[in-house]
Amino acid sequence: MRKIKTRPKLEGVASADRLLTVLTAFRRGDAALDLVELAERTGLVKSTIMRLCVSLEDFGLIQRTADGRYHLGMEVARLGSIYLEGYGLGQRIIPVLEELVAATGETGFFYVRRGDQRLCVFRVMSPSRLRIDVRPGDLRPLDQSSTAQVLRRFESADGEANVDEAPIYTSGTTDPHVASMSMPVFDAEGRMLGAMTVSGPLSRFTPERAEAARETLRRLALSVSGSTGGQDAGTST
Repeated sequence: MRKIKTRPKLEGVASADRLLTVLTAFRRGDAALDLVELAERTGLVKSTIMRLCVSLEDFGLIQRTADGRYHLGMEVARLGSIYLEGYGLGQRIIPVLEELVAATGETGFFYVRRGDQRLCVFRVMSPSRLRIDVRPGDLRPLDQSSTAQVLRRFESADGEANVDEAPIYTSGTTDPHVASMSMPVFDAEGRMLGAMTVSGPLSRFTPERAEAARETLRRLALSVSGSTGGQDAGTST
């Protein structure tokens, strides 16, 4: 068993919630958004959005264009790079995903939880022309897929989670033609960093193929936990 670290349950600040609601309204492919689009996505009135955007502009998180629309500022990119460098995730995870893809022939992903969604942070594509098209930066629902189950189960703050239950394999949950298998990755404090996932077409990544890849995924995910200072996920606490 691995005991998942707990944190005190505190209430957020309403004004900060509104500010972050605007900031996180942007999606992949958005060049810039006007006030009408931001209002539709956030549920906030335009006058409130304008005031919030002034604060976001002051910190470089949003920039206002000459025609009055808004797009994400460079400070967002800076913070993203600090996050990745802080854990050294890219240097550690991408080579491991490459090894996972070489061993399985399927696409390798690394996801983190973002509220009630899962965010693809890294991806290494399968060499096959028939493969899963999810890109870094894409958001997916926290559904019943193997990735979502791992992100929920091992980020839980209400007791213990048995890592021996992973990897988790699912098929046909998000897409009837897609299967995936996922394993948690932890940091030095025993907190889950994210989920390492291998995914492919169900016609190819069958339960039998997944079973053959199970120990490979487990070994590689544990190696990343080790390289980030995480404890051996197979030990008891």
